[in-house]
Amino acid sequence: MQSPSALCNLRVIELGQLIAGPFAAKTLADFGADVIKIEPPNTGDPLRKWRLLKDGTSVWWQIQSRNKRSLALDLKQAEAQDIVRQLVKDADVLIENFRPGAMEGWGLGPDELLAINPKLIMLRISGYGQTGPYRDKPGFGVVAEAMSGLRHLTAEPGRVPVRVGVSIGDTLASLHGVMGILLALHERHTSGKGQVIDVALYEAVFNCMESLLPEFSAFGAVREAAGSALPGIAPSNAYKCQDGGYVLIAGNGDSIFKRLMHTMGRDDLGQDTALADNAGRVTRVDAIDTAIGAWTATRTVAQVLELLDAASVPAGRIYNVADIAADPHYQARDMILQTTMADGSTLALPGIVPKLSRTPGSHRRNAPEIGQDTDAVLQDIGLTAAQIQALKDKGIVQ
Repeated sequence: MQSPSALCNLRVIELGQLIAGPFAAKTLADFGADVIKIEPPNTGDPLRKWRLLKDGTSVWWQIQSRNKRSLALDLKQAEAQDIVRQLVKDADVLIENFRPGAMEGWGLGPDELLAINPKLIMLRISGYGQTGPYRDKPGFGVVAEAMSGLRHLTAEPGRVPVRVGVSIGDTLASLHGVMGILLALHERHTSGKGQVIDVALYEAVFNCMESLLPEFSAFGAVREAAGSALPGIAPSNAYKCQDGGYVLIAGNGDSIFKRLMHTMGRDDLGQDTALADNAGRVTRVDAIDTAIGAWTATRTVAQVLELLDAASVPAGRIYNVADIAADPHYQARDMILQTTMADGSTLALPGIVPKLSRTPGSHRRNAPEIGQDTDAVLQDIGLTAAQIQALKDKGIVQ
């Protein structure tokens, strides 16, 4: 008998759009939460039309909204706002990622919603947070990456900073939001009370910036871009191979460095006492990188990886998505899920993370059409078929 999902009794109302809020709700939905996604009638969440479309809908949508129910509701209308208040009565969590003040303008701010349901946990994701001098500025993930210091580091020295190829600022904020929800749920067992979780995109990225600030505080050091290297940790870099590809080698552990140098035939470096620890290697990192690069340049990526795998030296080639789709390790860990679309075609989606041994997540249903579950959700809060039709006639729901 299959165990119930980890979050099977959790009711979540999602009012966000695009990435940050919906990704947090998607993560909860993967583990069994009943997520009611509220989106505008007719147009729906803008993500439905982002990037590559299949039959008029983004395939990205199939990741972001899997396992959710769609309630098409015009939040600008007073009757729609009343419906949200009704839904909140039995909800555990509400997620929103509008600009600060938008929810209050609809009469759906924390004061109003917690008065209706004191146990409600409200996740609010915004560019700069709900307080502070920048709270009212529009903030997207790309701006958060810049403000946090991340974008300053993502470049080759002397060249224009580049972005990580995905919306990493939004995703990091989402994951911090999920963490906040789980913390608040745990605390609610003791207090019986809900609370508000305030996640700022820039703070979520800044939280992952490692030693950036204390190094500046202690030494006045401003960390600069270093391309594919990891400053202060050696050796760790990307090295070009004979066939034109690159291999990433992390030889920065003391014993790993010795094994790497032995594999390369450079025991003169591996046994050099001045290079026995990271501090010593950092002072001569250019010479070490040159030696490794000279060795990889005479071998293909596959040859380098075969030798380093045998020597237990962490190394890997750079995957593109075709490599990912064909990789046996991804397959073995169920990280490539196949779902059947309405037209009978199959679509590959990323698997579910993390892996829980007893109550794992699952793909239970495909992402919904706009308003696919409107009738069912409204019936759950007591509306009759005639009342629902009247709301549809007014354009309040779809």
